[in-house]
Amino acid sequence: MRPGQRIGVREPADAVRDVLVLTVATALALTPLLPAYGSSAVLPALVGGVVLGATVTVVGALRRWSAVVVVAALVGAYALAGGALAAPTTTVGGVVPTPTTVLALARGAASTWKQVLTLQPPVGAGGTLLVAAYLLALVGTAAALALTLRVRRPAVAALAALVPVLVLVGAIVLGTRQPPVPPAVAGTALAVLGLTWASWRTGRWRPRRVVATGALAAVALTGGLLGGPLVVADEPRVVVRDEIVPPFDPRDYPSPLAAFRRLVKLDETVLLTVDGLPEGARVRLATFDRYDGVVFNVAGDGTAQASGEFRRVGDRIEVPVDGERARVEVTVGALQGVWLPTVGYAAAIDLGRATGDLRYNDATGGAVVTSGLREGMTYALDVVVPPVPGADDIGDAGAGPVVQPASRDVQAVSVAATDIARDAGTAVQITEAIAVHLAEQGYFSHGITDAGDHPSLSGHGAARLADLVAGDLMVGDGEQYAAAAALMIHEMGLPARVVLGFVPGSGDDDGEGVAPTDEDGAVEIRGRDVQAWVEVAFAGHGWVPFDVTPPRSRTPEQEQEETDTDPQPQVVQPPALPPDRVTPPDDDTEQPQTEDPAQDDSGLAVWLRVAAWVGIGLGGVLLLLSPVLVVLALKWRRRRRRRRAADPVRRVAGGWDEVVDAARDMGGAPPPAATRREAARAWALSLMAGHPAVAARVEALARRADRAVFAAGTPERSEIEAYWADVDAAVAELRRTLPWRGRVRSQASLASLRAAGGRQSRGPRTPRGVDGRPAEVPAGGRGAGGRASAPPGTTRRATRHGRSRRTRRARGER
Repeated sequence: MRPGQRIGVREPADAVRDVLVLTVATALALTPLLPAYGSSAVLPALVGGVVLGATVTVVGALRRWSAVVVVAALVGAYALAGGALAAPTTTVGGVVPTPTTVLALARGAASTWKQVLTLQPPVGAGGTLLVAAYLLALVGTAAALALTLRVRRPAVAALAALVPVLVLVGAIVLGTRQPPVPPAVAGTALAVLGLTWASWRTGRWRPRRVVATGALAAVALTGGLLGGPLVVADEPRVVVRDEIVPPFDPRDYPSPLAAFRRLVKLDETVLLTVDGLPEGARVRLATFDRYDGVVFNVAGDGTAQASGEFRRVGDRIEVPVDGERARVEVTVGALQGVWLPTVGYAAAIDLGRATGDLRYNDATGGAVVTSGLREGMTYALDVVVPPVPGADDIGDAGAGPVVQPASRDVQAVSVAATDIARDAGTAVQITEAIAVHLAEQGYFSHGITDAGDHPSLSGHGAARLADLVAGDLMVGDGEQYAAAAALMIHEMGLPARVVLGFVPGSGDDDGEGVAPTDEDGAVEIRGRDVQAWVEVAFAGHGWVPFDVTPPRSRTPEQEQEETDTDPQPQVVQPPALPPDRVTPPDDDTEQPQTEDPAQDDSGLAVWLRVAAWVGIGLGGVLLLLSPVLVVLALKWRRRRRRRRAADPVRRVAGGWDEVVDAARDMGGAPPPAATRREAARAWALSLMAGHPAVAARVEALARRADRAVFAAGTPERSEIEAYWADVDAAVAELRRTLPWRGRVRSQASLASLRAAGGRQSRGPRTPRGVDGRPAEVPAGGRGAGGRASAPPGTTRRATRHGRSRRTRRARGER
């Protein structure tokens, strides 16, 4: 190392290598942000942040800028380039920043983190969402490079390898459950790269250690990859975005399926107007996959396929299916509640000012607005409507890989499902058998007797469904038929769910009418268009809708209640219902919901307990090691005081004192009244016997200390730093002469702290004669032992006698 170099105190090639390694490590640590934002949305911000941070830091090191100037340059780069990279909507032409840009970047630096965590990924690039990724890349790169380029001490500069690890932690916090680079791979790569670079940066890299280090890394990697899955089993990864803000729970609201009859009664009332609806598309209001014996509702079990997991979303939504794309605009009429009507699967939802209240479920395509719908509210949807495959297209496909929550079994429904589908072979044949049986053998009625409908109870509780499939006459509407079909299909081992929505034109008498339109050609959806249908998941085809409700024209006649001229296929009758059967609810009565059973401890609670026990264990270890830690702290403080002494001569003398204290802790106290050279020679015969190289190095330190103390002038700063570097190396070599237990024991020894020799050297003294008066110093300077050389004609004994008299005088003795 040569003093005066522009980048730290190292060769330019070494600095270039540092920049490349740390930049690559930081870029690898930022990869968990790609799925959180969307790769195309966040890449410019990440690449721009890394490039700007590296450029400003390297230029600052080359030009020897102070830390304040470097920070100011980073703030300026953040403001100038932040508009184009993180807030393009606030700039002119997407590049030139404006005062609005500066204000948005200032606010985004504090508020964006929470927004990213509370939005459902991919969050997109709307507003100032990219500020978090931009800041993480900019500050992370700048911190890592500044630490290694501006710090002179190799041991401290090597701590730059920890910065990419901290960046990785931040990216994981903002990331998703499935990052593009598996956590085990990213962590292993950063560990190998960081440890290798840090050992090389501190000068401790030895080729002979490669094999041992590789073997140790292989053992650790194997243990982590094999032992990790055994410890965590099937527990899902704990993601901060799932824990920091409790997700919206739609189970706090009544199930809209229970209000089916209330929507039916709004016969001619316009509930909403849809413009741009693709031909044959349906409007989805809510999806249900959990039945508790009283009502179908959504399930919020924390899984990716749960119908009740509604999260905030950004301006773009990842669509899991392919199909026809369309732009749909919706105007809300008399429809009320928190459930937002959607079409297909949404790629983007624009609610205007109510965007903050939007929650979306990408597994079902459903959405809610926590503030509720209001009449006149308008919003736009960019949707993908998947095609509906036929039975021939599905073929022999089995059940889709969907895990659904457990539902309460209704015995009559289970028996009927087994009998109906007994001759079916494939999954689609089972589904069609059940759908055809309900649609062709059942009768339709809303039960509104004032309008001339056949009597039919509302609701879909266990007793109502049992009466539907096992009663004398199977009559009901979409609420009962869809609920019964979903339970039957689920009983046959297929994933099924109930969907409540609207089919334009289905409210006509024949069920195949044309939906009315307004003056602009938009479709008007009225209360009579409400429908409930079933969706079944098939492998390779996703969720496929099935209509199971009989047509509106198929209504029972009064005489069919007495005699049936067309006997139905004989169905095995279920056993009698228990005495405490559920009483069917009255018409238009919303049914209460049962409380969910208490859930087991979440994964976060388990990790918190593990962290608590680990903390207790570490606290006990620290308590046991506290005496050793106190000794080490005292020695570090003593060394720091010596190295930072105001007098340059004392700093050099303090370096030699470090050597003396190290030897004293190893059991090699210097001889009494010995000079530096005499002490070095004595150690060569005892403490360093068999290690001539170490003895020569210590003796050279003694000569250099004598020269700095007794020569004319003061040593230069570079000489002092070089001397201390040699002192550190010599002390390390001196300790390596002991076995590892001896080295540990010497580090914790109190010998140097108790001895008077452990105090800081006071530098040169003025030589005195026998009478205690100052004596003239020979032309050759002072003696070599750190003490004043006696004037000509004065013996060493007389000099010591003079010092003894001065000592007694200082103590007040005679």
